[in-house]
Amino acid sequence: MHSPTRGAAQPVPPRPAHTLSAAGELLRALAAPVRIAIVLQLREADRCVHELVEALGVAQPLISQHLRVLKAAGVVHGERHGREVVYRLVDEHLAHIVVDAVTHVDEGPRGINTGVPGTEEL
Repeated sequence: MHSPTRGAAQPVPPRPAHTLSAAGELLRALAAPVRIAIVLQLREADRCVHELVEALGVAQPLISQHLRVLKAAGVVHGERHGREVVYRLVDEHLAHIVVDAVTHVDEGPRGINTGVPGTEEL
């Protein structure tokens, strides 16, 4: 049965395998709680490592490790300013992915047979 709030399903054109693979890699890079927290911090302002350490209460080597993963995935970009590297989000779309996921979780349990009003029963 289709959702009563949605029309009839229209076929979605298939995406190339390389696109789906790259999207999966991006989601894996965003999957760690510390990396989610870093993205949320960088959404508010560009930050250097010591600011992230202070804001998140996580050791500097761990912050640096997570920043390397995010940088390799194309999520953040680092720019050297003297002795410090200032990190920023590459794209605001990435912040939306994280914010939407966090907001979804904050809204509480949803889904089939959860007993939450507004969820569908099978």
